[in-house]
Amino acid sequence: MRGKYLCLLVLIVLASNEVLAAKNNSSTPKLRRSDFPEDFIFGSATSAYQIEGAAHQDGRGPSIWDTYSEKYPEKIKDGSNGSVAADSYHLYKEDVALLHQIGFNAYRFSISWSRILPRGNLKGGTNQAGIDYYNSLINELLSKGIKPFATIFHWDTPQSLEDAYGGFRGAEIVNDFQNYADICYKNFGDRVKHWMTLNEPLTVVQQGYVAGGMAPGRCSNFTKPNCKGGDGATEPYIVGHNLLLAHGAAVKVYREKYKASQKGQVGIALSAGWYLPYTESAADRLAAARIMAFTFDYFLEPLVTGKYPVDMVNNVKGGRLPTFTAQQSKMLKGSSDFIGINYYSSAYAKDVPCPTEYVTLFSDPCASVTGEREGVPIGPKAGSDWLLIYPKGIRDLILYAKYKFKDPVIYITENGRDEIDTGKRFLKDGDRIDFFARHLEMVKDAISIGANVKGFFAWSLLDNFEWAAGYTARFGMVYVDFKDGCKRYPKKSADWFKKFLNPKKSN
Repeated sequence: MRGKYLCLLVLIVLASNEVLAAKNNSSTPKLRRSDFPEDFIFGSATSAYQIEGAAHQDGRGPSIWDTYSEKYPEKIKDGSNGSVAADSYHLYKEDVALLHQIGFNAYRFSISWSRILPRGNLKGGTNQAGIDYYNSLINELLSKGIKPFATIFHWDTPQSLEDAYGGFRGAEIVNDFQNYADICYKNFGDRVKHWMTLNEPLTVVQQGYVAGGMAPGRCSNFTKPNCKGGDGATEPYIVGHNLLLAHGAAVKVYREKYKASQKGQVGIALSAGWYLPYTESAADRLAAARIMAFTFDYFLEPLVTGKYPVDMVNNVKGGRLPTFTAQQSKMLKGSSDFIGINYYSSAYAKDVPCPTEYVTLFSDPCASVTGEREGVPIGPKAGSDWLLIYPKGIRDLILYAKYKFKDPVIYITENGRDEIDTGKRFLKDGDRIDFFARHLEMVKDAISIGANVKGFFAWSLLDNFEWAAGYTARFGMVYVDFKDGCKRYPKKSADWFKKFLNPKKSN
């Protein structure tokens, strides 16, 4: 089967290379709303810790991101934190009005776990003020004709669970997450019909437990000099395993208790790059396939087959990759009604000699990843060094998911680019317009080939707290003046979407 879907993908790519080359060398694509299906969803996305603020108000408990950013400001590029962020907790009506004015018909937001359960579990009780806030947000969205797409977990594990048993390092997290998800379904599921259990579990694993660059900041000396308080050889796989089981448990409780009456869907949002072989050699092509197995397939294949990718099973030595019980495998298999893809950038994969010591490595030990080939980047750099712009990657990734994973329903749940903050109000973001147009053109191409893509969410509605980058990177279509009451100023990209989505109203 692997050879079959890879051959199909290669044929498709070769057949359209000339067309794509012409498009990539042209000016910004001219797109129309009518280029997409009538029921195609266009929305924007945010996350709780990045925009809400009110971190210590109305009964909200601390999360690992409060601890990480407030107690260790040196870990954030500008020493900032999300205690105020974009103050959307107080300004949510203004944000919903912006969504409506632009013309988006959906909004992807996340729910703060510790705003609902201040101590993370049922023993600590629920926080009615938190439930009231999300009810108000959801009702405001619906009053404007905007569909709520809710993410249950976007990296903000309650600090109390981290203290109790290591958060996602502990098997206890699965039951606590299931109970939390149950509360969300019970209180919001009569109106929320699209749920995502997790956002980017791969980023949680890689940045939280390998590189140590994001909360809870765990790593070991072999991955980062002078790093303490972690084990980058074993913890990432344990955390990834528990994330998958938490997803499965949350889907299970929805299907058993709520799906019949609420008639919603539950999926997951996965971070994914597209990896091209560094050369056309068989070794580099296999290296690219292995990198895909250790990134995208890592969290998707268990949801389709109930098993880890064979390349992970074969290459993670020393018994470090946990195994699923028969019951867990059954729970995971088929446990996603749709797949969310968060796509930003692509890279090259290169086969390298396998080291003799496997036990101290995370990811494929016999492949390396680079953003350039012979000194030429795969694409131009956005504001952040890691974001190299390669629009064709989103199309090829969609087709990869289509042919390898039984043609799933797909939403592009994040796509966007940043600019570096200069201290001045920046509204003329033509580069962002070009970014969106080129990526949407590739999504359109994937749909024309037969991919089952149902929607696109631009990241992000607002400039926000950008994790380890603090407020130095701005991804928003709306400029937020963090020094003047978080006042909002739509950028040109917001106006572009407005004209694209509502051409008649904009004339």
